[in-house]
Amino acid sequence: MLLYKAVFVTGGGRGIGRGIAEALAEAGAHVGIGDLQLQAAQETARLVEGRGCRALAVALDVTQAASLEAAASAMTTTFGRLDGWVNNAGVLRLDAALDARAEDFDAQMRVNAQAVLLGCQAAARRMIGQGGGAIVNVASNAGKVGYRNMAGYNASKAAVVSLTRSLALEWAEHDINVNAVCPGGVDTPMLTASTAGDAAKASAIIGGGDVLSPDEAAARVIAAVRDDVFFIYTHPELKLYVERKAADPDRWIRGMSRLWGRSQHLLAD
Repeated sequence: MLLYKAVFVTGGGRGIGRGIAEALAEAGAHVGIGDLQLQAAQETARLVEGRGCRALAVALDVTQAASLEAAASAMTTTFGRLDGWVNNAGVLRLDAALDARAEDFDAQMRVNAQAVLLGCQAAARRMIGQGGGAIVNVASNAGKVGYRNMAGYNASKAAVVSLTRSLALEWAEHDINVNAVCPGGVDTPMLTASTAGDAAKASAIIGGGDVLSPDEAAARVIAAVRDDVFFIYTHPELKLYVERKAADPDRWIRGMSRLWGRSQHLLAD
């Protein structure tokens, strides 16, 4: 499924990112791990290598375009190509909307949304030259329905959802598959820190739903980065574009009949 593919994960030093990196290795991929804390990235790299795959750990600041470009270049230098890119890094600030500070709102938009665009750009520049690839943006159900006391986070994840749709349309002609996953709450250090480890509070924040494990969230990313999947969500213009390319089904219609009826827009809530 992903044997010998090279995939990069931002924020891969812990939480969902580490779960994604481990799941990619289980599927046979070589994995690049970027994290603000290099030691955390290196710890994840050792877990990947323990599964028999190659790993690359880099210090990464997703708010800096140069840092993301350097990471993408390191992937192609190390592995010869860049098959997949997962924008996972994120931050969360809990505040009632009336108490929310502009600097906290800006920080969430910068890390959760702007950095996703910068990461997508860095990945796409390499993928266009090699004939395609897969990009997965870790959004959130918060960006689709909204949660209490998370106005900035909700807005930033809604931006990721919209950005994903835009890039999927723009880059379809380059055979770059851009998707987003939208889990609810996930049991990560970020959520634990925001709720002081209170599981009931964490569940209440997401409207009483179940809190997923990092492995459960990672499984959704693996489904989107697979090389036999093409455009998991439906968009009228995109569907027409793909149908025009139906003369080359091996390249353009991978799994379309199976996926069209099952997925309305983004991957699982």
